[in-house]
Amino acid sequence: MKNIHPTALVSKKAKLHEGVEVGPYVIIEDKVSIGPGTRIGPHCVIKAGVSIGKNCQIFSGAVIGSQPQDLKYKGAKSSLVIGDYNIIREYCTFNPGTDEGGRTEIGHHNLFMAYAHVAHDCKIGNHCVLANCGTLAGHVVIEDNAIVSGLTAVHQFVRVGRLAIIGGCSKVVQDIPPFSTCDGHPARVYGLNLVGLKRNAINSSAVRQLGRAFKILFHSQLTRKSALKIIVKELKPLAPEVTYLVDFISSSKRGIVRSCCS
Repeated sequence: MKNIHPTALVSKKAKLHEGVEVGPYVIIEDKVSIGPGTRIGPHCVIKAGVSIGKNCQIFSGAVIGSQPQDLKYKGAKSSLVIGDYNIIREYCTFNPGTDEGGRTEIGHHNLFMAYAHVAHDCKIGNHCVLANCGTLAGHVVIEDNAIVSGLTAVHQFVRVGRLAIIGGCSKVVQDIPPFSTCDGHPARVYGLNLVGLKRNAINSSAVRQLGRAFKILFHSQLTRKSALKIIVKELKPLAPEVTYLVDFISSSKRGIVRSCCS
């Protein structure tokens, strides 16, 4: 059974599954899909074409799917897809893709705190946190279990690796390596995210390998290319986490943030 407040404006072309709750003065436009058990708080706006999964909570004043804040946007048909069990707090703003067929994607079990912004064509994994006033520019990728702290701004096309944590008020203009703790203006690597590694049950052998790999990468004065060669040579057999780290660094297009000591 759906529970829709009488003051809400819900398009007849929207698809709301069983158990959806819609609060006062909500606007839901054409071709919106909302999964079972999702709750929409007062004064939210869900724009045309947005897809939201099951058991999400969207708090007061959030605007989901408004057109990209991109001067290149010319009315193309693009999309915004939100997975299951996401919490979207007050006054968050999410945009769809810019180009025809463009797509902003958000996975499952994420927390977006108040006033967070997800711009066009972003890709966010699972179990991530974007804290209060955290801001993602276009085409940003946030991998699983990453944390972006409050008042942090992430430049377009930046990638934030799995299990990384970025401190508050940081300026992020290059890729953030997985498993790292970063902070600053601009952001710098301070070391491993040991708390995150422990919480996610990464085994002690892999943690030791990651620690050695970080020393080679960020404290050896070697070029990244040379450092990666040494890691692959010296740390065989590589733990899966170290293999992933090497692949992430190797595939970076914007470059990797530097050490706090460099």
